[in-house]
Amino acid sequence: MKKSSTVQELPGAAAHRPTPPAWQPRTDPAPLLPDAEPYRALGTDAVADADPGLLLRLHAELVRGRRFNTQATALTKQGRLAVYPSSTGQEACEVAAALVLREQDWLFPSYRDTLAAVARGLDPVEVLTLLRGDWHTGYDPYEHRVAPLSTPLATQLPHAVGLAHAARLKGDDLVALALVGDGGTSEGDFHEALNFAAVWRAPVVFLVQNNGFAISVPLAKQSAAPSLAHKAVGYGMPGRLVDGNDALAVHTVLADAMARARRGEGPTLVEAVTYRVEAHTNADDATRYRADDEVETWRAHDPVRLLEDELTARGILGEDGVRQAAEAAEAMAARLRDRMNAEPALDPMDLFAHVYADQTSQLREQAAQLRAELAASAEEGPGEV
Repeated sequence: MKKSSTVQELPGAAAHRPTPPAWQPRTDPAPLLPDAEPYRALGTDAVADADPGLLLRLHAELVRGRRFNTQATALTKQGRLAVYPSSTGQEACEVAAALVLREQDWLFPSYRDTLAAVARGLDPVEVLTLLRGDWHTGYDPYEHRVAPLSTPLATQLPHAVGLAHAARLKGDDLVALALVGDGGTSEGDFHEALNFAAVWRAPVVFLVQNNGFAISVPLAKQSAAPSLAHKAVGYGMPGRLVDGNDALAVHTVLADAMARARRGEGPTLVEAVTYRVEAHTNADDATRYRADDEVETWRAHDPVRLLEDELTARGILGEDGVRQAAEAAEAMAARLRDRMNAEPALDPMDLFAHVYADQTSQLREQAAQLRAELAASAEEGPGEV
């Protein structure tokens, strides 16, 4: 006889079954949701209320950033850089991110965020060292509080959370600002970082530069969310949506998020809607996956031109200011070009210098062998090896 799979309840059992309490969300999700449209400041009273000094600095850094992008791209064609991921069209995001930081704050960039590092005060040549293929990073992260440029997608995000959480435990007054692209939001590191940051209420801000593509994959094939900023509510943090080509808007939204984190109110996810005008890197052919008309539409929303036109129309920026910004950017490019054209001084013994704190016996043996070969080569003279 086949047994019934239905569980028979004893008479009167329902009366003794405990009633669970009504479920309530831990926080009201409504204030965490982003606005329907990206926040914009240009063309509004926000410009008149802003510090003119900040506006002029934003403009100067945007002009310098655009020139940095074009010069670095040219260096790849000359063989002076192995690869360069241009951020042309995204300069407003990176410049605003750098200028919103206080001296004690930390920046965690991705591989495309060279402009943010330069605007933070790093030597442009040192910023490009990784992309030149000389070192894993060309600068001291502690000197300017800029983590190494992260080539693996989103791995810098858990690092930012860890540093921010440690700082909170120690009572240090700092905020970590972590930058990531839209493709990076599809990585597990993104989920883990946001989850821990929200649970720990870590003083960290996540800036997603949504430039439309993860290499050749458009955003529509990465995420079905209404916006990437909407992902924030699932972790229990606010999401903000901003026009990523509006430098003042990005600075304003990031400043609010940084202040919130500094007050101990936890992390914020900011999505800046922008566009990657150039190819993914100099090794990419973007014409294979997007139309020229699309690119030209975004060129009309150029962040440098938008800010310059606004400041000029309002009388905040004059012809002299435009010329000075262009001249300063050109001087930077000339210095960068001259220094990158100089052959780097390489010491073969550096192969053993940064592997282990205490070298293994095998490494000591290999280092001694190489040292002996170099000494013998020097005694024989050039051309005799």
